[in-house]
Amino acid sequence: MKSGNSAREIAWQAKAACRGPQARVFFPPPRFERKDERLEREYLAKAICDECPVRSDCLDHALNVREQHGVWGGLSESERRTAAAV
Repeated sequence: MKSGNSAREIAWQAKAACRGPQARVFFPPPRFERKDERLEREYLAKAICDECPVRSDCLDHALNVREQHGVWGGLSESERRTAAAV
């Protein structure tokens, strides 16, 4: 995907399973988060990603823009860094 924000490039977002109140599990809270809390939050987010019809588009976007925060396309920040290095 090319960089930019054309309607075509972001149309997948309207179909994302993470839209709505459950979106909070995709990003860390503003307060300190213990490791076990982070792992549980990421587990819940990844379960939503597993059912998402646009998961691959989301991951492509996150890798393309080098998104540094949250779960995107079923991968956490550290998992995306590893994927990008390969």
